Amino acid sequence: MKGKVLFLVFHGFDKHNGISKKIWAQIRGLEQCGADVHLCYYDVLPDGRCVWIVNDEIIADLGRGFMAKIKKRYDFSCLTEYVKRQKFSLIYIRSYHNADPFTIGMIKQFRADNARVVMEIPTFPYDQEYIRFRDRIVQWPDRIFRRLFASHLDAIVTFSPNEKIFGQQTIRISNGVDFDALPLRSPLSPKLGELHLLAVAEIHYWHGYDRLILGLANYYIENPKLKVYFHLVGHFNNVDEEREFRELVTSSKLDSYVKYYGALSGEKLDQVFDHTSFAIGSLGRHRSGITYIRTLKNREYAARGIPFIYSEVDEDFEGKPYTLKAPADDSAIDISTIISFCRNIQFEPFAIRNDIQMLSWTCQMRKVIDVLKIKL
Repeated sequence: MKGKVLFLVFHGFDKHNGISKKIWAQIRGLEQCGADVHLCYYDVLPDGRCVWIVNDEIIADLGRGFMAKIKKRYDFSCLTEYVKRQKFSLIYIRSYHNADPFTIGMIKQFRADNARVVMEIPTFPYDQEYIRFRDRIVQWPDRIFRRLFASHLDAIVTFSPNEKIFGQQTIRISNGVDFDALPLRSPLSPKLGELHLLAVAEIHYWHGYDRLILGLANYYIENPKLKVYFHLVGHFNNVDEEREFRELVTSSKLDSYVKYYGALSGEKLDQVFDHTSFAIGSLGRHRSGITYIRTLKNREYAARGIPFIYSEVDEDFEGKPYTLKAPADDSAIDISTIISFCRNIQFEPFAIRNDIQMLSWTCQMRKVIDVLKIKL
């Protein structure tokens, strides 16, 4: 019999969302390690019902309205009872920054039923991500209780270099790659006199794409012969940030050079990758106090075989010949450096992809299993 793993998530899923794709890839990685994985998550159905779901089956219906949303925060009996019945070897929790007496009680019950329990903190530190006063108030219980919460875990899984987080030992892994879900690009011959740049993201202020716009504005002042286009795939996370970004594009007279697509997937996304020559990673992680991070986006670019630029410290890509590093500040990106890079260095997509085979989710999730000595 395969060892059982419960993958616990405190939110729903969206097929276009990078986090959702990552979780499904992690689950496939665990399965390829030999685990019988049960995906458990909270969601709000179209009819307004708040539910807990395991493997597409509703295990608890909390009802509708305000009281149902409150109950979601304190009543985890459906989860603890499910774990007791199923006898899991491992509970793998994705952090929701929701440490409090109720989630601590849940963890203690999981361990009382002989399950090992780890929590993945995808980005650390994370307090600076809470900008609005209202969000900081909502997050305050986590600040109070997270060290106590962490003390009841077997370990914290992190993509950071920290050996301990909140006093708990860490299992340090890399953000992984789902090679089966990321086809290798087949570059089209670019039109003479054009260079096409690409960014794919659920867009936040820390992506720093305004730095690229400032760089393009500086570049076009010289009336260059080579036309550089920026293709932006994904939705903005914040309406005000989207408005400010579009206003910057317009005021910089770049409307003809910036293409907006919204969220794309499947063949439509593949076609944009084939049409472009160079990708834009995060350029503003310093804005949220992040220096070291292993972003999913860098790995997706490499898996598709496209060179890219980024500004944080990503230990899996430092010094790679197919990457450019931007300074970790708010300066304009030097477009001429990107142009020179693309002209002088040619990379076969397969060579870039082949360089990151050790970053498969199967290899990364195996690290967690091995450190915990779980038999699957």
